[in-house]
Amino acid sequence: MTRRGWAGTILVAWAASLGWLARREFFRSTGTRVTEAALSVPPGAVYYRLDVGGQQVGFASSTIDTAGSSILVEDVLVLDVPALGVLHRTTAKSRATLSRALRLQDLDATVDGDIGRYSAHGTVAGDTVFSVWLVAGSDSQFTRVPLSRPIVLPTLLPLRLAFGGELKPGKTYSVGVFDPLLLAQRDVKVTIAAESTLVVADSADYDSTAMAWVAVHSDTVRAFRVEQQTGGVRSSAWIDAAGHIVRATSPVAFTMERSAFEIAYENFRHRDTARVARASAVPQVGDVVPATAIAAGVRLPASPSRSALNELRLRLSGGDVLGLDLGTGRQRLAGDTLVVRQETAAQLAARYTLPARDTSLQAYLEPAPLIQSDHPRIRAHARAIVGREGDPARAGELLLRWVADHVDKTVAVRLPSAVQVLARRRGDCNEHTVLYVALARAAGLPARPVAGLLLVDGRFYYHAWAEIYLGDWVAVDPTFGQLPADAAHVRLVRGGLASHVELARPIGRLKLEVL
Repeated sequence: MTRRGWAGTILVAWAASLGWLARREFFRSTGTRVTEAALSVPPGAVYYRLDVGGQQVGFASSTIDTAGSSILVEDVLVLDVPALGVLHRTTAKSRATLSRALRLQDLDATVDGDIGRYSAHGTVAGDTVFSVWLVAGSDSQFTRVPLSRPIVLPTLLPLRLAFGGELKPGKTYSVGVFDPLLLAQRDVKVTIAAESTLVVADSADYDSTAMAWVAVHSDTVRAFRVEQQTGGVRSSAWIDAAGHIVRATSPVAFTMERSAFEIAYENFRHRDTARVARASAVPQVGDVVPATAIAAGVRLPASPSRSALNELRLRLSGGDVLGLDLGTGRQRLAGDTLVVRQETAAQLAARYTLPARDTSLQAYLEPAPLIQSDHPRIRAHARAIVGREGDPARAGELLLRWVADHVDKTVAVRLPSAVQVLARRRGDCNEHTVLYVALARAAGLPARPVAGLLLVDGRFYYHAWAEIYLGDWVAVDPTFGQLPADAAHVRLVRGGLASHVELARPIGRLKLEVL
């Protein structure tokens, strides 16, 4: 979608920043202390207001209940993202059972979006294997993740720091983060950066004039700033001495602040949703969509369905691009200048026939989480669309036309599943991309998802598209029906949603000047 904002990726980036699961790395020296301290973890609940640009867009809570030999942790996040005049609600819930040593025993997590539900159920066997069922609608995938060390619930990482005596400014740790919904793991660097005193609202009363709940009593809290870095993506959170988050920020101006229940939940429930939705129809500063836009120096034709832009030259400044996939394939990076060139007709002439048999491309022919290329319905549709076509470029074009013509373009905030997109036939650039990649792989055509920025009306917006292998990798945009995709597509990362957290790093800091 040309103006589809950062909404879908916020959940991925936020989950990666706060973590859904953390695998212990460098806490072994304090393991005994943590185990003993965990016996005194108190039950209770805390509530949070979620804001973007000063506007409340969500509510979150974290509840701990204790039993004789286990700890039950429930986390809830409700997010209403205003985009193009419509509120898109996503609800994420997790329920985990931990041992008294804070070791994960089992986990249930769900994400409900506009057109579907995605859930994961995982169990740990002997601290060596994490078995996960990933369910999207009526379809499911099963995988086993080998563990080298015990895994713990990430929302209890602050508790580990607090009860392990690790909240000491200047100390640094390394933690492995695993997201069961994306089946992806990455390293997180954790630094205790500072200590301060924060003010938190702990009770509220209803103000009939303001027609909202307001704080009537506040408390001061001794807190420690914990900075997290995942790849190049940075986030921070203030944690109190009891191991509860007080305030946190994500890389995309998304804030989470502890407050009284009425301020966090009741104000969110009773806000003027019609006004919020109307305001997003023409994006303003602070909204989710424009917060992801990067100003450009010139205006280009508005329609991204064109194929006229065959070269784009940009000057980059103001952001950390280390680790981004900028200078490969059709993109060339020299100093601060990036050149994107649309593939030529000669590059569309494939040097093999379908199905691809090159073993080095096997990873791009196999199913992946949410890209169910081996599903019977996906395989059947791929056969029906491609038929006996053996030319990879022509097969890619047939698949492109089918996806572009049969999937309605709607803004969505959810994890895209190829099987569900095939059934529902609607979604944004993420849905178009995962379905196209799944169909291509099912047809024997190597394909992979990519993501980055799309230049429209002088601004760059988050966008996802695909690449297919024709002897070289060629950009394909199944949302707007382009093969090859024009040079307005600036690739930043390759891979599925798990890699999209990298996109949070340059947003809000990187400046691109069209030369």
